Amino acid sequence: MAQKPGIPKGTRDFSPSEVAKRQYIIGAIKHHFETFGYQPIETPTFENSETLMGKYGEEGDRLIFKILNSGNFFFDKKKIELPDSLEELLVNSSETITTEQLVELNKFTGRISEKALRYDLTVPFARYVVQHQNEIEFPFKRYQIQPVWRADRPQKGRFREFYQCDADVVGSTSLWQEVELVQLYDNVFTTLGLNGAAIKINNRKVLSGIAEVIGAKDKLIDFTVALDKLDKIGEDGVKKEMLEKGITADAIQKVQPLFNFTGTISEKLEKLAELLASSEEGMKGVEELRFICENVMEIGLGKSELDLDVTLARGLNYYTGAIFEVTAPKEIAMGSIGGGGRYDDLTGIFGLKNMSGVGISFGLDRIYLVLEELGLFPATVTEITRALFINFGNKEALYAMKAVNELRKSGIKVEMYPDAAKIGKQFQHADKRGIPFAVLTGDAEMEAGTFTLKDLASGTQESVSLAELAEKIK
Repeated sequence: MAQKPGIPKGTRDFSPSEVAKRQYIIGAIKHHFETFGYQPIETPTFENSETLMGKYGEEGDRLIFKILNSGNFFFDKKKIELPDSLEELLVNSSETITTEQLVELNKFTGRISEKALRYDLTVPFARYVVQHQNEIEFPFKRYQIQPVWRADRPQKGRFREFYQCDADVVGSTSLWQEVELVQLYDNVFTTLGLNGAAIKINNRKVLSGIAEVIGAKDKLIDFTVALDKLDKIGEDGVKKEMLEKGITADAIQKVQPLFNFTGTISEKLEKLAELLASSEEGMKGVEELRFICENVMEIGLGKSELDLDVTLARGLNYYTGAIFEVTAPKEIAMGSIGGGGRYDDLTGIFGLKNMSGVGISFGLDRIYLVLEELGLFPATVTEITRALFINFGNKEALYAMKAVNELRKSGIKVEMYPDAAKIGKQFQHADKRGIPFAVLTGDAEMEAGTFTLKDLASGTQESVSLAELAEKIK
């Protein structure tokens, strides 16, 4: 019985037109990465498990795809013994896993799996910097465009295999890097014709300062996670969640201005400075935001908008300064299409201390959906073969292939049908492929040194020289 073809859940096949559109986006991103001085690197598809495990929190660790070592471990008792608690778990797989079983499972996994698929590009980059620190000239500006894998529950817009497009610079604490990254986002979106993308910025020090002045410094994460939901659950919902997390009503009253935080960026900075006047760390964050925003506005943006958003609270486990998030134009119901931030100790996990860095990422899949919905892909992106040479037989095919060869040297996409099939079948093939022209090369054309060019949309045809042919189909 023939096997039914299929692919794993959370993965995708891409058609030629989809690949062409994805490459168009990647090409724009890559072009600007390089004009901004970022250099490309690549890291292995899989890393040693110890490189990845423990770097993404407990939830992240569960989503890492682990690679089984070679060998039949489950049935070869000479190689490895399955602990009693795990044998019980396998027999009663519907039961909730106990703490003891989880500990045993982690130990067991470590014995049968020493490698894992890349979860993101950031941790492998940190490993790369430490491993190659003597070869790298700092500050080091790198970009990386590669797939990553996560054992997540597949759903709309969430996949187990997807590409990340990252740009980071390490070895510098200069805030000009943040200014430049805002410009980088804007340049890419301008090239893609995307009007009105919002580049939102906040600062971890500002969030820490707010928690400090309201007397909830020990509840920074609870406070910011709740505040981050303001758009989704509204002011009352945020206050309710804060109270449930143990933040006092008096503390919540002190941050009342944040629930209606409007105005220009300059006005927002003044409000923050007033609110955080008693917090040294908070004021440092305000000054960093002021430097970045004022310089970005002075230089100017193309098609994007810069917005200071004090509710932005992503990546608090690792970001230490600026935080970025990019959202699609208002008319598109889409989550973030990019994000990033400043981290003071990216490489510390691998023993290289005080290596500050800042980076951003572009969400390829979501940018694709936005451009598709807005009709922003140029028609030329999916343009394929311009003309199909009809095959009448070996003698005519040789004449045609000489012309095909010359046209290709000029960068014109042409091809010849490989078989001397019925003419109707060859025309039908061109039609199904969306090829706009057919070229006929029979005895008469060969004798005259010409070609018959047929417009497959209108049905009209004319006799042309090779130079005229190139001009008409290019």
